Amino acid sequence: MSIFILGLILFLGIHLLAAVFRKQRASLIERLGAGLYRGLYSVVSLAGFVMIIMGWPDADATALYVTPPFFRHITYALMAVAMILLVAAYAPAGRIAAAVKHPMLAGVKIWAFAHLLVNGEVRSILLFGAFLVFAVGDRIAVKRRNAPTPVAGPVRNDIIAIVIGLAAYALIALTLHRSIAGVALF
Repeated sequence: MSIFILGLILFLGIHLLAAVFRKQRASLIERLGAGLYRGLYSVVSLAGFVMIIMGWPDADATALYVTPPFFRHITYALMAVAMILLVAAYAPAGRIAAAVKHPMLAGVKIWAFAHLLVNGEVRSILLFGAFLVFAVGDRIAVKRRNAPTPVAGPVRNDIIAIVIGLAAYALIALTLHRSIAGVALF
């Protein structure tokens, strides 16, 4: 369980530090250079991510709650929305990105909440709960620093985000989820 927890702390910690301590981040980028900073940031993030994956099998799987089976369908619907938002965060801005303002954070919040609906064991609550708390905290930090939000682009950008998001959702749901999480959805 300790590798799992350390991985969460490392992965989310480096992201939270970058989101909250903006002056220190800017100073570090100035000293190291943008390339080296991004490289180190990526290595720390990747190390945390790998530790989460490595620690998952040994993390506490004691069930704290069990939800009704129909909650799966709510989760499936929410995950389709989350995937569209995640794609909208990186695709050219459309009306979705402009309306949501920060589609990556919104997508992470929905992803985490959806998984908490159907996963009541300790390790899932820690994983998805930590990501949900992080995304809420990061959204508050973004709002406080008045970060720029996307300007609405053409509807075709939304169509691209929807098509790619639903394709990614289908790929994960139908094939990859078993490899990623060890659970077949269908």
